[in-house]
Amino acid sequence: MLLHFKELGQGPALIILHGLFGSLDNWLTLGRRFAEHRSVYLIDQRNHGRSAHSDQMNYALMAEDLKEFMSGHGIRQAAVLGHSMGGKTAMRFALDHPDMCQALMVADMAPKRYDAGHDAIFEALCSLDLSEVESRQQAEEMLGQMISDPDVRLFLLKNLSREKDGGFRWKMNLPVIREHYSEILDSVQSDFPYDGPTVFIRGGRSGYVQDSDWTDIEALFPRAKLESVKGAGHWLHAEQPDAFYDTVNRFLEEEDL
Repeated sequence: MLLHFKELGQGPALIILHGLFGSLDNWLTLGRRFAEHRSVYLIDQRNHGRSAHSDQMNYALMAEDLKEFMSGHGIRQAAVLGHSMGGKTAMRFALDHPDMCQALMVADMAPKRYDAGHDAIFEALCSLDLSEVESRQQAEEMLGQMISDPDVRLFLLKNLSREKDGGFRWKMNLPVIREHYSEILDSVQSDFPYDGPTVFIRGGRSGYVQDSDWTDIEALFPRAKLESVKGAGHWLHAEQPDAFYDTVNRFLEEEDL
């Protein structure tokens, strides 16, 4: 699987994986900060951003995508940071390839299966007739009829790409993402825990990682620590970037990474 990426900085390798409907562009600002001391690899996961499209999508495959990426770019080991869907890819990767994962950092995601919560977004995106869209502003107005939150609309519209003929298309593989949504919600499981340095970072206002999830987290990641970012929801890295950066940096420094 050919993954689109951007490499920033020099030093120990840090790989960052975005969440559902996202892309590496969501992490450019923080990536540049991490790159002051590290080689940072921002990656578009399969069917997202400018990476290759595939008819299949699950965490086992996305973990293998990451293994192939690292092998293809001569990266023997890396610290891996993933948000939401990217967090589950990172978990799966650490469990499947512990020798390649130097440290695991999971942003606002537990290994459990989640209930569906994106049906309205899928409905809005799939109902948008791109053949009628003449500008991004028009696309936002059309989405606004179904999605009231302007921040969510702007986030989703980052997936909109202008064609050479002036029309628009989705960068992401929307039909396949929707078809495999149940697999994106699925839990991460393994009979062999990952015993490397691990931190789960949750948003203080987010309900994605509950105290009750900790037993399952420790079973898979026995060295896991828990950190909370005050005042942040699920998009903690965007809502409280300084606090999130400091939390990740502190963890890496404590582990001498």
